[in-house]
Amino acid sequence: MPLKYALVHEWLTPKATGGSELVVREILRHIDADLYALIDFESIDPNSYLFKRSIGTTFLQRFPSARNGVQKYLPFLPLAIEQLDLREYDIILSSSHTVAKGVITRPQQLHICYCHAPMRFAWDLTFDYLAGSEMGKGVQGVLTRYLLHRLRQWDVLTANRVDYFIANSKHTASRIWRCYRRRSEVIYPPVNIERFPFQEKKEDFYLTVSRLVSYKKVSLIIKAFNQLGRPLVVIGTGPELKQLRQLAGDNVQVLGPQPNAVVEKYMAEAKAFVYAACEDFGIALVEAQACGTPVIAFGAGGALETVRDIREYPDTGTGLFFWEQSELALAEAVKIFEAHQGNFNPERAHSQAGGFAPTIFAERYFGFVDRSYLRFKSRNQSLF
Repeated sequence: MPLKYALVHEWLTPKATGGSELVVREILRHIDADLYALIDFESIDPNSYLFKRSIGTTFLQRFPSARNGVQKYLPFLPLAIEQLDLREYDIILSSSHTVAKGVITRPQQLHICYCHAPMRFAWDLTFDYLAGSEMGKGVQGVLTRYLLHRLRQWDVLTANRVDYFIANSKHTASRIWRCYRRRSEVIYPPVNIERFPFQEKKEDFYLTVSRLVSYKKVSLIIKAFNQLGRPLVVIGTGPELKQLRQLAGDNVQVLGPQPNAVVEKYMAEAKAFVYAACEDFGIALVEAQACGTPVIAFGAGGALETVRDIREYPDTGTGLFFWEQSELALAEAVKIFEAHQGNFNPERAHSQAGGFAPTIFAERYFGFVDRSYLRFKSRNQSLF
């Protein structure tokens, strides 16, 4: 009999379009898996690849305003994910950045987790979230801290429910080890590089595309460009949109959310793509390079694995790093970039992006799943 697969993700909504969703989509292109999530509002969207697909959900589906994000129901997320009944499956695949890895399985079931990151708000960014939210103040601040403490305990406990971890970058693999003391296979996520048009001739402006939330450091980019007086275009949406528009000087355009076609056009035409966040992987950096657009990025996290600094690789460089999240460091990096600008070859950037194509992800991911199943089956036969 053929193996039965279940694929578990956190949430499926039209607003969730990041790297974790790309992984889910690519997996479903290659295997016939039943899909589960905390909530699903994709299968009722005629424009979605999941339209009319049967998707298992949890009690959170019926909660008020769940469509706009279940993060507001944080205390219920662990309980909800544990209610998914997956007993009929041979292999459980989870795509997890919050609680998806916490599903309950049986000893005879193989569970492989593709981990995009241990939950940021409970680990690395705890104090950033508390400082930037009313939930971090007063009595409710004490309750929030206690909730996060219990959430970290649950997160570590449920790491033991996973047989094999896959990390989306070496940076994430180190975080998995630090939080869970578990080793992981590094398999970079699929990037739809064919979507982004290659363009050799660039226009005279810089670009950043990002969710407009505090840890993305878009305000830092705007302040640096206010000082430089260089033209900057900002695309994205989020709670900081109004604040960033007020911050922007005359040389900065904050366009807000834009359709894919507009994003692709700006990405292809930009002189350089600017990014100041520390990302676990950073798909936007690869998308920019697919267009032949060089990258100016904070030198930390996944950027170190996707961008080649032209000062270190003069013949194959695809961008340039700055090493401190400050306006001064970024401004200096822009000036250094402009001094090296004639040395960048758009073809090299495009070639670098090709190493993250969906075909490469699929070959490595499913090869790992097959090998893991053989090891798991052999191990279980010796145990039982």
